[in-house]
Amino acid sequence: MNADATGSLPPAGGMPPPSSAPPKSVGFFRRVWKRLRRDRYAMTGLVVIGSMFLISYFAPVIANNKPIVMRWEDRLIFPAVAELFPIRYLVQYPEIANLDFDIVKHDRSAALAVPPIRYSPIATSLDDRLQKPSRRHWLGTDELGRDVVARMVHGAGISLKVGLVATGISLVIGLLLGALAGYYGGITDVLLSRVIEVVTCFPFTFLILAVIAFLPPSIYYIMIVIGITRWTDLARYARGEFMRLKAREFAEAARALGASDAKIIVRHILPNSMAPVLVTATFGVANAILIEAALSFLGLGTQPPTPSWGGILASAREQDFAWWLTTFPGLAIFVTVTAYNLLGEGLRDASDPRVTFAAKR
Repeated sequence: MNADATGSLPPAGGMPPPSSAPPKSVGFFRRVWKRLRRDRYAMTGLVVIGSMFLISYFAPVIANNKPIVMRWEDRLIFPAVAELFPIRYLVQYPEIANLDFDIVKHDRSAALAVPPIRYSPIATSLDDRLQKPSRRHWLGTDELGRDVVARMVHGAGISLKVGLVATGISLVIGLLLGALAGYYGGITDVLLSRVIEVVTCFPFTFLILAVIAFLPPSIYYIMIVIGITRWTDLARYARGEFMRLKAREFAEAARALGASDAKIIVRHILPNSMAPVLVTATFGVANAILIEAALSFLGLGTQPPTPSWGGILASAREQDFAWWLTTFPGLAIFVTVTAYNLLGEGLRDASDPRVTFAAKR
């Protein structure tokens, strides 16, 4: 038997000597992300959702009747960009707030850079009402002559904002009640479980319509109402996870070391119970977007002239021949909801160690 370069003999069987350093453990969320990246459907949904957020954030420079950069009184000002960062630019140039410059109707010689869609989502033009999709208006116009693609770009932010904020409210309520019920058990679990069952038994559609009927129309009230009525599924998942994890070794060790209940719940059990709850929350965002679109379609959601996808659909009810008013916003809602569902399914599979991605995909 020959010695290696260091003069030591290799172990029997030709196996390399074991490493003295212990293997590095991979965190749970890093492992979930690694598995999620192999799911092409979930990653497609994530890319679509990310693109929607970018479009909604940069909507003022994508669709606007104000220039991105223009020369005004021997200065360069940024009217469209000012809507992205209103405090910074309006303090520097307060006259931008009162600037009325329509790059479609006015001379564009002063404009150095204009948005790709040169229409405001709220600017009306009765001469252009109900125009079919064309090179001038890519997705047509509505009954007031407003450009549909501009309204859809700005309406994306409304739908995404409602979905995230409403789901965030549901997540806070569901985690709080589910954690208390699952951790303490006993009479606390019985009372909170009955509350969850009572809220679940109410017909959701009638409940949300009844609540909104007594509130003034506002997008913020819609977020709150959806959030306080859609937390039951999250609470049930959180309750089950806390009941399972509170008897695990790490929770018992923390309790034996004298940690308080609040510390055990927040620092030890909550991080380990978030995976199934976040998966449910992802599906909740898609449901909230559908609910907001339905409420806007019924006239109880976002009020005109604020653009929203459901509002565009509502404007098509009395325009039977304007097929573009139903096709394009309906397709946008379908794509966004499908993307969230694909991402939710991918997160569910990635967080479940029993799923083998090599066999699934």
